[in-house]
Amino acid sequence: MRLKVVHGLVHALAYLHRDCSLPIVHRDVSVNNILLESDFEPRLSDFGTAKLLNPDSSNWTTVAGSYGYMAPELAYTMRVTEKCDVYSFGVVALEVMMGKHPGELISSLPSLPEGKELLLKETLDQRLPTPAGQLAEEVVFIVKVALACISSNPSSRPSMRFVAQEISAQSQACIPQPFETITIGMLNGFQE
Repeated sequence: MRLKVVHGLVHALAYLHRDCSLPIVHRDVSVNNILLESDFEPRLSDFGTAKLLNPDSSNWTTVAGSYGYMAPELAYTMRVTEKCDVYSFGVVALEVMMGKHPGELISSLPSLPEGKELLLKETLDQRLPTPAGQLAEEVVFIVKVALACISSNPSSRPSMRFVAQEISAQSQACIPQPFETITIGMLNGFQE
């Protein structure tokens, strides 16, 4: 069910960013703005801070969004782009997989001591059984994508369209080693 929520959010953001006549940036993607239908189909809500991206404009803005979900570059550039939503998506995807806000994980990523690897299975919600088979592959892929989405460099973040295409194509590679041995460090490096 958690994967269904993440997949639905990916497709919603890809639609807003690429399939509308003018791209729309939501600017407040957070778990509080995702509504779930009875079958756990997600619906992105609260477009009060959404912004149409005008290709003939610089798209400068005031800060909007929820603390802990906003892209770091908004604080110093005040320029809104689709990559701001991509960052927020990464935070939400990690939160859905972890069962809690990933703030500690995000802040520790750049400073993890060498040799002190954080196991993926330890970061996932411990209330759920360890995934296996195809489910494990999908979880690994989603976490890998989410980590790419929270890159501090906006140009390194994948587009939501690319992520949606990868999910739809189910082109995730098989896990090269047992799930229990996969570390967060191994999952850094997903690129468009």
